Amino acid sequence: MPTLLSHDELLTHFAATFGRRATLIARAPGRVNMIGEHTDYNDGFVLPAAIERETRIAAAPRSNGRVRLVAYDLKRETTFALDDIRPTAEEPWSNYVCGVAAGLLAGGYAVQGLDALMQGDVPIAAGLSSSAAVEMAALQAFSAAGGFTVPLDQAARIGQKAEHLFVGTNCGLMDQLASALGRPDHVLLIDCRDLSYRPVPTPAGATILIADTAVRRQLTSSAYNERRSQCEAAAQALGVPALRDATLAMLEQADLPEVVAWRARHIITENVRVLATEAALRTGDLAAAGALMDASHASLRDLYEVSSAELDAMVELLRSQPGCFGARLTGAGFGGCAVALMANDSVRAAIPTVAAAYRSRTGLTPALYPTRAAAGASFVLL
Repeated sequence: MPTLLSHDELLTHFAATFGRRATLIARAPGRVNMIGEHTDYNDGFVLPAAIERETRIAAAPRSNGRVRLVAYDLKRETTFALDDIRPTAEEPWSNYVCGVAAGLLAGGYAVQGLDALMQGDVPIAAGLSSSAAVEMAALQAFSAAGGFTVPLDQAARIGQKAEHLFVGTNCGLMDQLASALGRPDHVLLIDCRDLSYRPVPTPAGATILIADTAVRRQLTSSAYNERRSQCEAAAQALGVPALRDATLAMLEQADLPEVVAWRARHIITENVRVLATEAALRTGDLAAAGALMDASHASLRDLYEVSSAELDAMVELLRSQPGCFGARLTGAGFGGCAVALMANDSVRAAIPTVAAAYRSRTGLTPALYPTRAAAGASFVLL
Protein backbone atom coordinates (compact mmCIF):
# COMPACT_ATOMS: atom_id res chain seq x y z
CA MET A 1 0.00 0.00 0.00
CA PRO A 2 1.54 3.35 -1.01
CA THR A 3 2.29 5.95 1.66
CA LEU A 4 1.50 9.62 1.20
CA LEU A 5 4.43 12.00 1.48
CA SER A 6 3.98 15.04 3.71
CA HIS A 7 3.81 18.46 2.05
CA ASP A 8 7.35 19.20 3.19
CA GLU A 9 8.65 15.89 1.84
CA LEU A 10 6.90 16.47 -1.48
CA LEU A 11 8.39 19.96 -1.77
CA THR A 12 11.86 18.67 -0.89
CA HIS A 13 11.67 16.02 -3.61
CA PHE A 14 10.38 18.61 -6.09
CA ALA A 15 13.36 20.89 -5.41
CA ALA A 16 15.79 17.98 -5.72
CA THR A 17 14.20 16.88 -9.00
CA PHE A 18 13.79 20.22 -10.75
CA GLY A 19 16.40 22.43 -9.08
CA ARG A 20 13.87 25.05 -8.06
CA ARG A 21 10.97 25.55 -5.68
CA ALA A 22 7.38 24.53 -6.36
CA THR A 23 4.83 27.34 -6.45
CA LEU A 24 1.72 25.24 -5.82
CA ILE A 25 0.44 21.92 -4.53
CA ALA A 26 -2.73 20.44 -6.04
CA ARG A 27 -4.57 17.47 -4.61
CA ALA A 28 -7.55 15.27 -5.40
CA PRO A 29 -8.97 12.27 -3.53
CA GLY A 30 -9.88 8.81 -4.66
CA ARG A 31 -13.40 7.68 -4.04
CA VAL A 32 -15.35 4.73 -2.74
CA ASN A 33 -18.80 4.05 -4.10
CA MET A 34 -21.23 2.96 -1.41
CA ILE A 35 -23.81 1.78 -3.95
CA GLY A 36 -24.77 2.42 -7.59
CA GLU A 37 -22.36 0.39 -9.69
CA HIS A 38 -22.27 0.70 -13.50
CA THR A 39 -25.28 3.03 -13.31
CA ASP A 40 -23.27 6.16 -14.12
CA TYR A 41 -22.87 5.48 -17.83
CA ASN A 42 -26.57 4.59 -17.96
CA ASP A 43 -27.60 8.11 -16.84
CA GLY A 44 -28.47 6.71 -13.43
CA PHE A 45 -27.81 7.42 -9.77
CA VAL A 46 -24.68 6.80 -7.71
CA LEU A 47 -23.76 7.30 -4.06
CA PRO A 48 -19.98 7.76 -3.73
CA ALA A 49 -17.77 9.46 -1.16
CA ALA A 50 -14.33 10.97 -1.56
CA ILE A 51 -11.86 9.13 0.68
CA GLU A 52 -8.85 10.01 2.79
CA ARG A 53 -6.41 8.83 0.14
CA GLU A 54 -5.33 11.20 -2.58
CA THR A 55 -2.97 12.19 -5.36
CA ARG A 56 -0.83 15.31 -4.87
CA ILE A 57 1.03 17.29 -7.50
CA ALA A 58 3.73 19.81 -6.60
CA ALA A 59 4.31 22.08 -9.56
CA ALA A 60 5.76 25.30 -10.93
CA PRO A 61 4.94 26.95 -14.27
CA ARG A 62 7.22 26.74 -17.31
CA SER A 63 7.24 29.35 -20.04
CA ASN A 64 8.19 27.12 -22.98
CA GLY A 65 4.89 25.30 -23.44
CA ARG A 66 6.19 21.95 -22.22
CA VAL A 67 5.17 19.73 -19.32
CA ARG A 68 7.85 17.75 -17.51
CA LEU A 69 6.03 15.18 -15.42
CA VAL A 70 7.63 12.94 -12.81
CA ALA A 71 5.76 10.10 -11.10
CA TYR A 72 7.51 9.69 -7.75
CA ASP A 73 5.96 6.33 -6.84
CA LEU A 74 6.60 4.79 -10.27
CA LYS A 75 10.06 6.32 -10.60
CA ARG A 76 9.14 7.35 -14.14
CA GLU A 77 9.42 10.63 -16.02
CA THR A 78 8.15 12.02 -19.30
CA THR A 79 7.88 15.35 -21.13
CA PHE A 80 5.23 16.48 -23.61
CA ALA A 81 4.59 19.66 -25.59
CA LEU A 82 1.26 21.44 -25.20
CA ASP A 83 1.08 22.08 -28.94
CA ASP A 84 1.45 18.39 -29.79
CA ILE A 85 -0.33 16.25 -27.18
CA ARG A 86 -0.76 12.60 -28.07
CA PRO A 87 -1.34 9.40 -26.11
CA THR A 88 1.89 7.56 -25.39
CA ALA A 89 2.38 3.81 -25.23
CA GLU A 90 5.83 4.23 -23.68
CA GLU A 91 4.58 6.06 -20.56
CA PRO A 92 0.89 5.14 -20.31
CA TRP A 93 0.62 6.42 -16.74
CA SER A 94 1.04 9.95 -18.11
CA ASN A 95 -1.91 9.72 -20.51
CA TYR A 96 -4.32 10.83 -17.78
CA VAL A 97 -2.43 14.12 -17.41
CA CYS A 98 -1.92 14.51 -21.16
CA GLY A 99 -5.64 14.00 -21.71
CA VAL A 100 -6.56 16.62 -19.11
CA ALA A 101 -4.17 19.16 -20.68
CA ALA A 102 -5.67 18.45 -24.11
CA GLY A 103 -9.19 18.84 -22.77
CA LEU A 104 -8.40 22.16 -21.12
CA LEU A 105 -6.84 23.48 -24.31
CA ALA A 106 -9.87 22.34 -26.31
CA GLY A 107 -12.03 24.26 -23.82
CA GLY A 108 -10.12 27.45 -24.50
CA TYR A 109 -8.25 27.64 -21.21
CA ALA A 110 -4.83 29.32 -20.98
CA VAL A 111 -2.84 26.22 -20.10
CA GLN A 112 0.81 26.80 -19.19
CA GLY A 113 3.68 24.37 -19.20
CA LEU A 114 4.64 22.83 -15.88
CA ASP A 115 7.33 21.10 -13.95
CA ALA A 116 5.26 18.64 -11.94
CA LEU A 117 5.99 15.94 -9.36
CA MET A 118 3.10 13.55 -8.73
CA GLN A 119 2.70 11.29 -5.71
CA GLY A 120 -0.17 9.69 -3.86
CA ASP A 121 -1.54 6.86 -1.77
CA VAL A 122 -4.62 5.79 -3.75
CA PRO A 123 -3.85 2.18 -4.69
CA ILE A 124 -3.75 1.67 -8.45
CA ALA A 125 -6.34 -0.58 -10.13
CA ALA A 126 -8.10 -1.25 -6.84
CA GLY A 127 -11.47 0.25 -7.72
CA LEU A 128 -10.87 3.45 -5.74
CA SER A 129 -10.48 5.75 -8.75
CA SER A 130 -6.77 6.42 -8.70
CA SER A 131 -7.17 7.58 -12.30
CA ALA A 132 -9.80 10.20 -11.43
CA ALA A 133 -7.62 11.41 -8.57
CA VAL A 134 -4.75 11.94 -11.01
CA GLU A 135 -7.02 13.70 -13.52
CA MET A 136 -8.60 16.06 -11.01
CA ALA A 137 -5.26 16.82 -9.33
CA ALA A 138 -3.75 17.59 -12.75
CA LEU A 139 -6.68 19.84 -13.60
CA GLN A 140 -6.22 21.70 -10.31
CA ALA A 141 -2.49 22.11 -11.01
CA PHE A 142 -3.04 23.48 -14.51
CA SER A 143 -5.80 25.77 -13.20
CA ALA A 144 -3.63 27.13 -10.40
CA ALA A 145 -0.67 27.72 -12.71
CA GLY A 146 -2.80 29.34 -15.40
CA GLY A 147 -4.91 31.45 -13.08
CA PHE A 148 -8.25 30.13 -14.37
CA THR A 149 -11.22 28.32 -12.83
CA VAL A 150 -13.01 25.36 -14.38
CA PRO A 151 -16.63 24.65 -13.35
CA LEU A 152 -16.74 21.34 -11.52
CA ASP A 153 -19.11 19.66 -13.96
CA GLN A 154 -16.85 20.62 -16.86
CA ALA A 155 -13.80 19.46 -14.90
CA ALA A 156 -15.42 16.05 -14.53
CA ARG A 157 -16.22 15.88 -18.23
CA ILE A 158 -12.64 16.79 -19.14
CA GLY A 159 -11.39 13.96 -16.94
CA GLN A 160 -13.88 11.56 -18.47
CA LYS A 161 -12.87 12.54 -22.00
CA ALA A 162 -9.20 12.04 -21.09
CA GLU A 163 -10.00 8.43 -20.21
CA HIS A 164 -12.06 7.90 -23.35
CA LEU A 165 -9.54 9.37 -25.81
CA PHE A 166 -6.16 8.92 -24.13
CA VAL A 167 -6.61 5.76 -22.04
CA GLY A 168 -9.28 3.77 -23.86
CA THR A 169 -11.73 3.28 -20.99
CA ASN A 170 -15.34 4.19 -21.75
CA CYS A 171 -15.97 5.33 -18.17
CA GLY A 172 -18.90 7.28 -16.83
CA LEU A 173 -18.66 10.47 -14.77
CA MET A 174 -19.04 9.21 -11.22
CA ASP A 175 -15.36 8.93 -10.36
CA GLN A 176 -14.39 12.40 -11.54
CA LEU A 177 -17.47 13.99 -9.95
CA ALA A 178 -16.83 12.33 -6.59
CA SER A 179 -13.18 13.41 -6.63
CA ALA A 180 -14.11 16.97 -7.56
CA LEU A 181 -17.18 17.41 -5.35
CA GLY A 182 -16.30 15.42 -2.22
CA ARG A 183 -17.58 16.81 1.07
CA PRO A 184 -16.33 15.81 4.53
CA ASP A 185 -18.61 13.37 6.39
CA HIS A 186 -21.05 13.15 3.48
CA VAL A 187 -21.70 10.78 0.64
CA LEU A 188 -22.98 12.36 -2.57
CA LEU A 189 -26.17 11.37 -4.32
CA ILE A 190 -25.29 12.19 -7.94
CA ASP A 191 -27.73 12.17 -10.85
CA CYS A 192 -25.47 11.23 -13.74
CA ARG A 193 -27.91 12.57 -16.33
CA ASP A 194 -27.84 16.22 -15.37
CA LEU A 195 -24.89 16.08 -12.93
CA SER A 196 -27.00 17.50 -10.12
CA TYR A 197 -26.06 16.27 -6.67
CA ARG A 198 -27.01 16.50 -3.05
CA PRO A 199 -24.87 15.69 0.00
CA VAL A 200 -26.12 12.97 2.32
CA PRO A 201 -24.71 12.95 5.87
CA THR A 202 -23.07 9.71 6.94
CA PRO A 203 -24.66 8.51 10.20
CA ALA A 204 -22.48 9.17 13.22
CA GLY A 205 -22.60 5.54 14.32
CA ALA A 206 -21.11 4.09 11.15
CA THR A 207 -17.64 3.79 9.63
CA ILE A 208 -16.81 3.07 6.00
CA LEU A 209 -14.36 0.16 5.83
CA ILE A 210 -12.49 -0.42 2.57
CA ALA A 211 -11.06 -3.90 1.95
CA ASP A 212 -8.50 -4.25 -0.84
CA THR A 213 -8.44 -7.83 -2.12
CA ALA A 214 -4.89 -7.42 -3.53
CA VAL A 215 -6.21 -8.50 -6.93
CA ARG A 216 -5.66 -5.87 -9.60
CA ARG A 217 -7.69 -5.37 -12.74
CA GLN A 218 -7.25 -3.48 -16.01
CA LEU A 219 -10.53 -1.98 -17.15
CA THR A 220 -9.43 -1.60 -20.74
CA SER A 221 -8.60 -5.32 -20.96
CA SER A 222 -11.64 -6.44 -18.98
CA ALA A 223 -15.28 -6.77 -19.95
CA TYR A 224 -16.07 -3.23 -18.80
CA ASN A 225 -16.53 -1.83 -22.29
CA GLU A 226 -18.52 -4.94 -23.26
CA ARG A 227 -20.94 -4.31 -20.38
CA ARG A 228 -21.44 -0.76 -21.53
CA SER A 229 -22.23 -1.93 -25.07
CA GLN A 230 -24.73 -4.44 -23.72
CA CYS A 231 -26.50 -1.71 -21.76
CA GLU A 232 -26.69 0.49 -24.85
CA ALA A 233 -28.16 -2.41 -26.82
CA ALA A 234 -30.74 -3.01 -24.10
CA ALA A 235 -31.76 0.65 -24.00
CA GLN A 236 -32.16 0.71 -27.76
CA ALA A 237 -34.26 -2.43 -27.73
CA LEU A 238 -36.47 -1.04 -24.95
CA GLY A 239 -36.88 2.26 -26.82
CA VAL A 240 -35.48 4.47 -24.05
CA PRO A 241 -32.64 7.03 -24.12
CA ALA A 242 -30.79 5.12 -21.38
CA LEU A 243 -31.52 2.30 -18.95
CA ARG A 244 -32.19 4.90 -16.27
CA ASP A 245 -35.54 5.37 -18.06
CA ALA A 246 -36.43 1.66 -18.18
CA THR A 247 -38.64 -0.27 -15.78
CA LEU A 248 -38.86 -3.93 -14.84
CA ALA A 249 -42.31 -4.05 -16.47
CA MET A 250 -40.78 -2.90 -19.76
CA LEU A 251 -38.04 -5.48 -19.40
CA GLU A 252 -40.50 -8.32 -18.76
CA GLN A 253 -42.32 -7.51 -22.00
CA ALA A 254 -39.18 -7.24 -24.14
CA ASP A 255 -37.55 -9.99 -26.17
CA LEU A 256 -33.88 -9.55 -25.30
CA PRO A 257 -30.99 -12.00 -25.33
CA GLU A 258 -30.75 -13.50 -21.85
CA VAL A 259 -27.39 -11.95 -20.98
CA VAL A 260 -28.45 -8.50 -22.17
CA ALA A 261 -31.61 -8.79 -20.07
CA TRP A 262 -29.50 -9.66 -17.02
CA ARG A 263 -27.41 -6.55 -17.51
CA ALA A 264 -30.51 -4.38 -17.86
CA ARG A 265 -32.14 -5.90 -14.79
CA HIS A 266 -29.10 -5.04 -12.70
CA ILE A 267 -29.10 -1.41 -13.81
CA ILE A 268 -32.84 -0.95 -13.31
CA THR A 269 -32.84 -2.46 -9.82
CA GLU A 270 -29.55 -0.81 -8.82
CA ASN A 271 -30.98 2.65 -9.46
CA VAL A 272 -33.87 1.81 -7.13
CA ARG A 273 -31.40 0.61 -4.50
CA VAL A 274 -29.37 3.82 -4.66
CA LEU A 275 -32.37 6.03 -3.93
CA ALA A 276 -33.51 3.67 -1.17
CA THR A 277 -30.03 3.79 0.39
CA GLU A 278 -30.07 7.59 0.38
CA ALA A 279 -33.37 7.51 2.24
CA ALA A 280 -32.04 4.95 4.74
CA LEU A 281 -28.91 7.00 5.49
CA ARG A 282 -30.92 10.18 5.98
CA THR A 283 -33.04 8.45 8.62
CA GLY A 284 -30.09 6.64 10.18
CA ASP A 285 -31.45 3.20 9.27
CA LEU A 286 -28.08 1.46 8.93
CA ALA A 287 -29.61 -2.03 8.81
CA ALA A 288 -31.67 -1.09 5.76
CA ALA A 289 -28.68 0.57 4.07
CA GLY A 290 -26.59 -2.54 4.70
CA ALA A 291 -29.24 -4.87 3.30
CA LEU A 292 -29.34 -2.79 0.12
CA MET A 293 -25.54 -3.06 -0.18
CA ASP A 294 -25.83 -6.84 0.18
CA ALA A 295 -28.46 -6.96 -2.57
CA SER A 296 -26.28 -4.81 -4.81
CA HIS A 297 -23.39 -7.26 -4.51
CA ALA A 298 -25.61 -10.20 -5.37
CA SER A 299 -26.85 -8.39 -8.47
CA LEU A 300 -23.32 -7.45 -9.55
CA ARG A 301 -22.22 -11.04 -9.03
CA ASP A 302 -25.14 -12.85 -10.66
CA LEU A 303 -26.63 -10.44 -13.22
CA TYR A 304 -23.78 -8.14 -14.18
CA GLU A 305 -21.10 -10.81 -13.65
CA VAL A 306 -18.32 -8.49 -12.56
CA SER A 307 -17.39 -10.03 -9.24
CA SER A 308 -14.59 -12.54 -8.61
CA ALA A 309 -13.82 -15.36 -6.21
CA GLU A 310 -11.66 -13.03 -4.15
CA LEU A 311 -14.28 -10.27 -3.99
CA ASP A 312 -16.97 -12.79 -3.02
CA ALA A 313 -14.73 -14.18 -0.29
CA MET A 314 -13.95 -10.73 1.06
CA VAL A 315 -17.60 -9.67 1.08
CA GLU A 316 -18.59 -12.91 2.85
CA LEU A 317 -15.93 -12.40 5.52
CA LEU A 318 -16.87 -8.77 6.08
CA ARG A 319 -20.53 -9.68 6.50
CA SER A 320 -19.66 -12.34 9.07
CA GLN A 321 -18.18 -9.75 11.44
CA PRO A 322 -20.18 -8.43 14.38
CA GLY A 323 -21.29 -4.89 13.66
CA CYS A 324 -21.24 -5.19 9.85
CA PHE A 325 -24.44 -3.76 8.40
CA GLY A 326 -23.65 -4.74 4.80
CA ALA A 327 -20.86 -5.16 2.25
CA ARG A 328 -20.37 -5.23 -1.49
CA LEU A 329 -17.76 -4.91 -4.19
CA THR A 330 -17.02 -1.32 -5.10
CA GLY A 331 -15.77 0.04 -8.41
CA ALA A 332 -16.12 -1.67 -11.74
CA GLY A 333 -15.35 -5.10 -10.33
CA PHE A 334 -13.06 -7.72 -11.90
CA GLY A 335 -10.87 -7.37 -8.78
CA GLY A 336 -10.05 -4.42 -6.56
CA CYS A 337 -11.90 -3.52 -3.38
CA ALA A 338 -14.96 -4.27 -1.34
CA VAL A 339 -16.64 -1.77 0.97
CA ALA A 340 -18.50 -2.39 4.20
CA LEU A 341 -20.66 -0.25 6.43
CA MET A 342 -19.60 -1.03 10.00
CA ALA A 343 -20.56 0.01 13.49
CA ASN A 344 -17.85 2.30 14.81
CA ASP A 345 -16.95 0.10 17.76
CA SER A 346 -16.62 -3.03 15.60
CA VAL A 347 -14.00 -1.87 13.12
CA ARG A 348 -10.84 -2.36 15.17
CA ALA A 349 -11.56 -6.02 15.89
CA ALA A 350 -12.83 -6.77 12.38
CA ILE A 351 -9.69 -5.67 10.52
CA PRO A 352 -7.21 -8.30 11.79
CA THR A 353 -9.87 -11.01 11.85
CA VAL A 354 -10.90 -10.48 8.24
CA ALA A 355 -7.30 -10.06 7.07
CA ALA A 356 -6.21 -13.36 8.63
CA ALA A 357 -9.22 -15.29 7.34
CA TYR A 358 -8.87 -13.87 3.83
CA ARG A 359 -5.16 -14.66 3.76
CA SER A 360 -5.88 -18.22 4.88
CA ARG A 361 -8.58 -18.68 2.26
CA THR A 362 -6.87 -17.08 -0.76
CA GLY A 363 -3.15 -16.91 0.02
CA LEU A 364 -3.30 -13.15 -0.61
CA THR A 365 -2.53 -10.36 1.84
CA PRO A 366 -5.32 -7.79 1.84
CA ALA A 367 -5.28 -4.21 3.06
CA LEU A 368 -8.19 -3.01 5.17
CA TYR A 369 -8.56 0.58 6.23
CA PRO A 370 -11.39 2.67 7.61
CA THR A 371 -12.06 6.05 6.05
CA ARG A 372 -14.23 9.06 6.61
CA ALA A 373 -15.77 10.89 3.69
CA ALA A 374 -13.27 13.57 2.65
CA ALA A 375 -13.07 16.90 0.83
CA GLY A 376 -12.89 17.16 -2.95
CA ALA A 377 -10.06 18.43 -5.16
CA SER A 378 -8.28 21.68 -4.31
CA PHE A 379 -4.95 23.54 -4.57
CA VAL A 380 -2.80 25.87 -2.52
CA LEU A 381 -0.40 28.49 -3.85
CA LEU A 382 2.96 28.59 -2.09
